[in-house]
Amino acid sequence: MWRSLWRSIDRFSLQHFKHVINELQKIKVVDMHNRELVVDLLQSIVEIVTYGDRQDSQIFECFMEHQVLAEFVRVLKISKNSRIEAPLLQYLSIMIQNMDSEYAIYYCLSNDYVNNIITHPSVSNKINGDTLCLLVKVHGDAVVSFPLYSEALKFAQHGEKMIQTAIRALTLNIYNVGDDMVYQFITTPPVSSYFSDLIHNLKEQCTHLDNLVHALEEMGVNQRRKELLLKTDRIVDDLYYLKDILCVGESRLSKVVTQNVLNLLLIPILHPLLHSRQSDGSNLSPITSLYIVSCLIQVIGGKSIVNYVAGVLLYPYMSLSVREAWEACLSSAFFSNFNDMEKSSCSTESEGAESVNGSPLHRHFPEGRILDFILSDNHSLSLASLFLLLTLAESKDLEDLLASMVSLSAMQHAPQVMEESILVKFMPQILNALLNVLASEPPTTVQIKWHTGWFLRKLLVFQGIRLDEHNFHQFNTSYERSCICVEKELDGCWFDHIMDVLRNEWASCKTALEESSQSKDPLFLLEFTICQIADGDATSSHVAWQRMVDVVKVFILHLQLKAFISKGEFLEKSSLDSIVVLPFDSAKNLASGLSSASFGSEVSLGSGIPCRIAFSNAGIRDIYLIPVARGISGKLLLVEKHPFRSQRGVVIAIAPLAGLSPKIDEDQPTWLHLRIREFEPRINGGKNRSYNMKEFIQVADGRWTIGFPNAKACGSARLAIVEETSKQRSSVRNALGPLLQNDYGGGSSDRQDGRALV
Repeated sequence: MWRSLWRSIDRFSLQHFKHVINELQKIKVVDMHNRELVVDLLQSIVEIVTYGDRQDSQIFECFMEHQVLAEFVRVLKISKNSRIEAPLLQYLSIMIQNMDSEYAIYYCLSNDYVNNIITHPSVSNKINGDTLCLLVKVHGDAVVSFPLYSEALKFAQHGEKMIQTAIRALTLNIYNVGDDMVYQFITTPPVSSYFSDLIHNLKEQCTHLDNLVHALEEMGVNQRRKELLLKTDRIVDDLYYLKDILCVGESRLSKVVTQNVLNLLLIPILHPLLHSRQSDGSNLSPITSLYIVSCLIQVIGGKSIVNYVAGVLLYPYMSLSVREAWEACLSSAFFSNFNDMEKSSCSTESEGAESVNGSPLHRHFPEGRILDFILSDNHSLSLASLFLLLTLAESKDLEDLLASMVSLSAMQHAPQVMEESILVKFMPQILNALLNVLASEPPTTVQIKWHTGWFLRKLLVFQGIRLDEHNFHQFNTSYERSCICVEKELDGCWFDHIMDVLRNEWASCKTALEESSQSKDPLFLLEFTICQIADGDATSSHVAWQRMVDVVKVFILHLQLKAFISKGEFLEKSSLDSIVVLPFDSAKNLASGLSSASFGSEVSLGSGIPCRIAFSNAGIRDIYLIPVARGISGKLLLVEKHPFRSQRGVVIAIAPLAGLSPKIDEDQPTWLHLRIREFEPRINGGKNRSYNMKEFIQVADGRWTIGFPNAKACGSARLAIVEETSKQRSSVRNALGPLLQNDYGGGSSDRQDGRALV
C-alpha cells in the first residue's frame, strides 16, 4: 500500500504532459529568478512531444489542442532580460529535428508560430554566429546537418500561402545571421538545389501564366482577370523573395542565386524571344516573355541581370566599336561567370548554331527584333517592348556603354553618342507607332490608350524631343476624333452623367500620366490581351454607360496631352471646376423645387399632364406626369393627386430624363412607352475599374407604359419630355463648350513653343 503512494510519475504520460503545459501557462513573466524553471518546462515539453510523435498520438493531439507553440511565442513576449531565447530556439530545433511524422512537422510549420519565434526581435537579436551553432551539427570545420533549415525546405513549395510565408521568413533570418560554415552548407549541393528548385518552380509559373494569357475566351474576361492577378502576384512575390536573398549581401549566396536566375530563367526566356523562327511550343509567347523580363529588371535588377538583358536586346544595333567594347565587358567583374552561363545557354540551342569570332552573342541576333516589336501593329507587343527599353534606360545598374544606347537625353551629349541611342535614332517611328495606337478604333480599349498617353508623355518630357509635322497631324486628327465621339454621346442615354465622369476621371488621368517607370506595374502589359469592349445588346444602358465612360476618359487623355504638348504641363482640376459649374438661376424656383423632389415629396401639379398607369399591385391609378430639367439635371416625376389639396400631389415614382426615349405605341396611339435605366452607376474618386460595367449586375432596362385620354394628349406628353430633355442636353453641351471648342488649355492649334508644334 505504501509503495503505491510513492509510485514514481510517468514522465511521458499524457497526464504529466498536461501538468507541464499547465505549469507553463501559469508563468506570467520570465526573468532571471524563474529562468531555470521555464527552461526545465520547455525541455520537458520537447522530450514528451518527441516521445509522443513516435509512441502516443494522444500526446501530439494534446500539443495541438493546447496550442503549445503559441505558449513558446508568449514566453518570448513576457521575457525580461532572462536570456531565454537561445535555449527556446535550441529546444524548438531539437523537437523538429526528431519528429518523424510529416503531419507533425506540417503542423509546427503551418501555423506561423515558428515564423513568429524566429522573427521575434529578441530572438533575431540573439541569433548570431554563437547561438546558431545550437541549431546545426558540425563535423570538423563543416556543417553536416541543419535540421530546422532542411525540414523547413520540405514545405517551401507548399500551396498554403501562410506556410510558404513562414518558411521564407525562417530562411531569410538564417541567411541574415548565418556564419561562414552555414553559408558554405546552404550554397553547396545537394542543399543548394533549393535555389534551382525555386527558379524551376518560378519558370513553371511563367508557363501557366502564358497559358492563361492566351486561354480560350470561354473562361470569361472577369475570371481571366482574377486568375491573372493571382498568378502574377505569386510570380512577383517569388521575385521579391529572391531580391531579399540577394540583399543579404553574401557573395556565395548572391552568386548561386544570380547564376540560377540567369541560367534557368532569364536566358531560356530572353533568347527564344529574339529569334524569328517558329517556336516549337516550349517557349513563352513574346508578350509574356517581355512581362517577365520587365519584372526581373524592376524587382531584382543588379548589374549582372540588367546589363545582360541590355546587351542582348541592343547587340544588333551596336556600332562596331561599341560591339567590341561590349564583348570585352563579358569578362569584367560583374560578368565573371558569364562564360559558364553562356555555355549553359548554348546547350539549349541547336547543335548547328555557329559562333562568330568566338563570341557566343553573335549567333543569337541575326535581326533587331526589339525594334520590330516596337513598330509592330500589335499594340500590346509594341508597348511591352518599349516599356522594357524605358525600364532599362532608367536603371541605375546600367553601364554607361549601354546607357547611351537607350538614352532619351542623348541630344545633350556628343553627336557620336547620339547616333548610338536607339530611342533617339528611331524616335519619329516610335512616336508614329504610339500615335497610331492613340488614334485607333475599337477593339483598342481605353486602358491601352491611357498607357499609350503615358509613353507619349514620357518621351516628350525630355528636352529637345518634339512632334514633327506628320506626328503633329496624327495627334490633332486623334484629338478631333475624340471630340466628335463626346459630341455623339450628347445624344446618348447617359449624357446627364458626362460631367460627373469628366470631374471624377480628371485626376485619375493626370496621375496615370505622371506615374514613374519604377512604380508602374508591368501587369498592364498582360491586361491588354484580355481587355474586351463590352458586348451584348448595343441599345442596353449598361453597354451605353461603358461606352460613354470610355469616350470621356479618352477625351480627357487628349485634353491633357494637348496641354502638355503645347505648354509642357498638365491641366489642373481647379481650372475644370471653374468652367463646368453652372450659375444658379433664381427665377426658376418652380423647376428647382421639382428637380429636388424625391419619392414621397409633395409638389405642385401646375405643370403636370394627367394620365393613367397600371401598377401590378395597386391596379390603375390616375396620376400626373411632370418632366423637369434644371441645368444638367433632369427628372421625370409621376405624381398622385393629394386627397385634400387640389393643386398638390405626392411623388410616387421618379426616372431620369436622359435615356427615356419616349415612343408612342403604333397600335395604341394613346400609350406612351418609356425606357427606364434600372441602375445608378457608382461615381467616386477611386480606381478606374469602378466604371467597368462587368462589375455591375446586368439588369434589363425597365419599361413604363403610360396611358392618356386621347392621342393628342399622348403626343403633347411626348413633346414635353423631349423639350425638357433637350433643355438638359443643351446645358451639358454649354458646359462642355469650352472643351470641345478648343478654348480650354490647348491654345491656338498653330502655335509653336520651345517643346513642340501644336
